Amino acid sequence: MRRNYSPISLVFLVMLVFSGLSHAESSSPISINTPKGVLKLDSLKGQVVYLDFWASWCAPCKKSFPWLNDIQEKYANQGFKVVAINLDKEPELAKRFLQHHPADFLIGYDPEGNIASQLKVQGMPSSFLIDRKGNIVSSHVGFKEKNIKSMEEKIENLLNK
Repeated sequence: MRRNYSPISLVFLVMLVFSGLSHAESSSPISINTPKGVLKLDSLKGQVVYLDFWASWCAPCKKSFPWLNDIQEKYANQGFKVVAINLDKEPELAKRFLQHHPADFLIGYDPEGNIASQLKVQGMPSSFLIDRKGNIVSSHVGFKEKNIKSMEEKIENLLNK
């Protein structure tokens, strides 16, 4: 079925698409449940944040965790933070995953998918690179080792600003 949109609707739709993720983030503050309590994402302003969404069933997530550990350690003293949000509905699944793939970075939980919906997460893993001002400057779906170098260049550029 073909839909006909009015010119105003089309303008709004285009604005919505191009406003992207940074608008979604700013529309309401993001609060992340962690084992140490609730983390408000905006409390990390002043740091560069790599926000990663993962699930226990995600094969690429298993490959990404060693790299996430590496970049957390490599850039932590420069104002960098990895925050990985698990989307499993059953906490036991995440716990088992973490036993086999330890995380040396902050883990949060979003079993209802509220944060993932707010940021329009499309697949696993999905990652967002956030600058020191709290703006999402890039995002991507998936994890491929061939993309590590370019991602680290983006991180270093943000850290040097």
